[in-house]
Amino acid sequence: MKNVKKEHLQSKICLVCLKPFSWRKKWAKNWGDVKYCSDRCRREKQSKSD
Repeated sequence: MKNVKKEHLQSKICLVCLKPFSWRKKWAKNWGDVKYCSDRCRREKQSKSD
């Protein structure tokens, strides 16, 4: 993902808030496993499933 303009980054839809979010460097190693746009959405999903 080096030298890619921001408007050309990969994106996904968050499973909780249904908003699009873009690739981030911190997700480079596990982009395939990323499902939520934030920790807040990840926690919300876990609390709804309990």
